[in-house]
Amino acid sequence: MPTGKARGGTVRGQAAKLLDDEAAEVAGLLRENRALRAMLEAMRARLAELERLADSDALTPLVNRRCFLRSVSRAISDLERHAIPGALLYVDVNRLKWINDRHGHAAGDAALVHIAQLLIAGTRGGDLAGRLGGDEMALLLNHLELAAAEETAERLAEAVAATPLLLAGERIEVAVSIGVTALRRGDAVEDAIARADHAMYGARRERRGETAA
Repeated sequence: MPTGKARGGTVRGQAAKLLDDEAAEVAGLLRENRALRAMLEAMRARLAELERLADSDALTPLVNRRCFLRSVSRAISDLERHAIPGALLYVDVNRLKWINDRHGHAAGDAALVHIAQLLIAGTRGGDLAGRLGGDEMALLLNHLELAAAEETAERLAEAVAATPLLLAGERIEVAVSIGVTALRRGDAVEDAIARADHAMYGARRERRGETAA
């Protein structure tokens, strides 16, 4: 017949085994939880990367037209709801056809990338630069009134003109014409873009010695 001590030892052994089993199960669940958490973070990072790629221009470091117009629409809403000012700069690359004809289309692409980088470098972190298509780019300047936006446009045009593209040891002069408009309450996005585009043609006519692209 088992002694009390033996029975006690058996009970304690069973309890210890039960605790060990439960601890092992908890440890397994924690490992699974960590693995699921890592998988979720990886999925979030991948989704963010896909969203970034979907909003990026295929050639330049700018956002694409779809992303830019969406941001302009949001800025117009901010103006209407919270009286937050904003301005649009419509940027056209001068003589891009001449660059393509004289130096080749690879040089034309390099000129677009070069100018896009200068636009990004010359604006604030909260502003947005986009490529609308071809040689047409645009800037959304948030929290900025028209007069300050016009000063920004002049400074950017001067910076581009003063910074030639260096390609295969050759200096290629580049220049832009920039039109400026303030966002208005009730604006449709395309109307605001068209207004800035019209202002760009006026700015181009004022620049001496330049011809239409």
